[in-house]
Amino acid sequence: MSGIVGFCGTGLMGAPMVRRLLAAGYRVRVWNRSPEKARALQAYGATMVESPQAAAHNVEAVFLCLTDEAAVEATVFGDKGIQNAPGSWLVDHSSISPVATREFAARLARDGGRLWVDAPVSGGVAGATAGTLSIMAGGSAPAVRATTACMQTYASRITHVGDTGAGQIAKLCNQTIVASTINAIAEAVALAQKNGVEASILNTALAGGWADSVLLQTFVPRMTGPIDRPLGTVSTMLKDVENVATLAEKSGVSLRGLDAVLASFREAASQGLGCADLSEIVRVAWPGKTEGSSMQSPNDAHFLATNDPGATP
Repeated sequence: MSGIVGFCGTGLMGAPMVRRLLAAGYRVRVWNRSPEKARALQAYGATMVESPQAAAHNVEAVFLCLTDEAAVEATVFGDKGIQNAPGSWLVDHSSISPVATREFAARLARDGGRLWVDAPVSGGVAGATAGTLSIMAGGSAPAVRATTACMQTYASRITHVGDTGAGQIAKLCNQTIVASTINAIAEAVALAQKNGVEASILNTALAGGWADSVLLQTFVPRMTGPIDRPLGTVSTMLKDVENVATLAEKSGVSLRGLDAVLASFREAASQGLGCADLSEIVRVAWPGKTEGSSMQSPNDAHFLATNDPGATP
């Protein structure tokens, strides 16, 4: 039997990661701001606890998969937060800024004595479910080594990319490519449809060529037909792209292509699509899209209840 671990944040990404840990023999204490999501994991053998502090108390490691910096800060440093529990390591799978990561890590080490590994993921819900996520890990080499066995239950590739914050920088590089590609696919879909080509065949027509990719094969059907399950939200990707822009400005890197992508995601959010599935970015290039629409209303209670803003490709 493997050891006991804590896991805070059991949404679309966190839940399958917890299930993988449980299947590997780990005993997992789970906490989530919306208790019903954590409660659902009890059927798989998880132990639901009432606070992050309880999840982290004397465990092998505690893992986070949360929405944003505010959620991470509250979970770690808030009332009954992780810093109040004894332990050795914290692994943060959330996507937040490198600056915040370094500040949080220094604060936790000083006040709680726990080492921070920033370990954002790529691969989406499908990768978490299949155990094939890619993880970009930042932190000390001993801390990354100590937590690798746990992460290997849901990741097929774990790369130590540098010191604390480096994992978040690598994730922002990932999101630069992902957001730009999804936006380009949306524009290609709109261009095809507006010029007499059925956009839904683009993924077939372009398969095998240089434009082909997992993103092309995933998002053309989602942008032109119904969505079976959400992959993430426009607002979450916008948060990541905003962080890319901030990092680029601070480091003096000109990202002209990303500026246009950022404008597209800001426009989508201004149209009320922040809570909609990521594929709805197509509506910026294709205003008035209705035929074969996969649109989920931002006010759809079921959509909001099942969509985890922490899930990004």
